[in-house]
Amino acid sequence: MNGKGLGPLWYSGVALLAVGGLMRWTLVRRQRPPRERSPVPVGMPVAGRWMVLNGPATKVPSHVHSLAQTYAVDLKLDPSPSAAGADAAGAPPFGWFLPFGRSPRRYPSFGVPLRAVADGVVVATASGQRDHLSRTSLPGLAYLYLEGFVRSLGLTRHLLGNYIVLDLGNGVYAVCAHLRRGSLRVAVGDRVTAGQEIAECGNSGNSSEPHLHFQLMDGPDVMTARGLPFAWDYLDDDGVRRTGVPEDFAHVVTDRGAPCGAAAGG
Repeated sequence: MNGKGLGPLWYSGVALLAVGGLMRWTLVRRQRPPRERSPVPVGMPVAGRWMVLNGPATKVPSHVHSLAQTYAVDLKLDPSPSAAGADAAGAPPFGWFLPFGRSPRRYPSFGVPLRAVADGVVVATASGQRDHLSRTSLPGLAYLYLEGFVRSLGLTRHLLGNYIVLDLGNGVYAVCAHLRRGSLRVAVGDRVTAGQEIAECGNSGNSSEPHLHFQLMDGPDVMTARGLPFAWDYLDDDGVRRTGVPEDFAHVVTDRGAPCGAAAGG
């Protein structure tokens, strides 16, 4: 607007926004996976008692279709045997206004070892992203949404933080994201076995607090692959063995030995 009505610059800006929106819609539509695919059985990437958040048992897509996150799940350590949640395990409570954020070291999930869900080969990694403060306050969450938009304009590591992509064979790839900086114990080309420790849980990338983001997909690149459903063999809080993925705020419990479930292998 220059006092003389709408000019070429304004129309150019609107056109660029429209083209950008159309390109993003096309990419998201392309990454929408077919619904008839059966869940792939894999082992648990964690040991102990973890709370499920943003999982596919509650809704699909659990996150969004883009970045192959249709069936992704978030896990955070909740070792308390009670139903009081992470606060009972020593994690700081949500602060409405202050403090803006807290050190990731204050959270039980931070630094916990993570495991390979099946035999496979490491095909991609990132390890240099910092572990930032949590975003567990109203100002922090507002910042997280703005930060997430900015991160979405960058590279994969800006959203996923530090991550590992494993080729499990048969066109199945596993992603562990938001890993602790400097904690990766594998490199591209390494072969791993089911249950092998591969990294530690962190708070890198687009993360509100330390947790593990896990997903399966049908290709090695999250920008073009499509998400795959998966199933764990796990124990619930009553010690009953189940297969699948529990709903949000429920728990998965594993032992400290080899991971439950069959390997995707190939």
